[in-house]
Amino acid sequence: MARKINSVIIPRGYDILGNIVIVKFDRKTKVAQKKKWALAFLNERKQVKTVLEKSNKFRGRLRTLTTKFIEGVKTKEVLYRENGCEFRFNTDSCYFSPRLSSERKEIADLVKKNEEVLVLFGGVGPFAIVIAKTGKSKKVVSVELGRECSKYALENVKRNKLENKVEIIQGDVRRILPKINRTFDRVVMTRPNLKDSFLEVSFPRVKKGGIIHYYGFYREVDLDKMKEMIEKEAKKAERKIKILGIKKAGDIGVRTFRYRVDIKVLK
Repeated sequence: MARKINSVIIPRGYDILGNIVIVKFDRKTKVAQKKKWALAFLNERKQVKTVLEKSNKFRGRLRTLTTKFIEGVKTKEVLYRENGCEFRFNTDSCYFSPRLSSERKEIADLVKKNEEVLVLFGGVGPFAIVIAKTGKSKKVVSVELGRECSKYALENVKRNKLENKVEIIQGDVRRILPKINRTFDRVVMTRPNLKDSFLEVSFPRVKKGGIIHYYGFYREVDLDKMKEMIEKEAKKAERKIKILGIKKAGDIGVRTFRYRVDIKVLK
């Protein structure tokens, strides 16, 4: 619930994305109160130029968001920096979570010298670009369904001067992966919260001894179900695996978390 401090409305939460802050207000908050908070925030945080209100939850396969302009410079295009990288994207057409910044850095640090890495559901390129920026990987391929996100991903690759290290492929993972006639040392599955695991099309793209970082959305009490599902998909793909570890990579709801499962493909 929103609350008042010295008659100023305090929002339920917000995310700063470079020049834009996306705010979640309580439903009962009046427009005048939202503008008052926004003006105070812009005055305090000089690097932020635009205040947008989050109007709904992320939805659909592309995890799009609807925001409403509140105050400042009228734009929905973000210029965001993290981990020594720079990203441009539109808040409403491209999913991006600043809360995964440390997760992206952690994955990048796990990549070994000259590894070839495949990133699925790559969005505007944050995982691929942060991985490539460390300089250890030989090549990073990022696959993304959304045309708008892929357009920004290409721009972000150029912006970070990684044209020789990062390849962006636009299309459906299910259709693209069978056409990629190669295997990778590491696959990062930053998949959205969908029932489809996509593991059956991902296992064939991993080298023997390679690693899959699989992201799943589960309640803590259902972790065994997730492990059973992964093992079942591996068996169907005729791959022998070992689950190296499971880590919480953020919460997405009441007692529901984003988990990262590190899977080693033994054969």
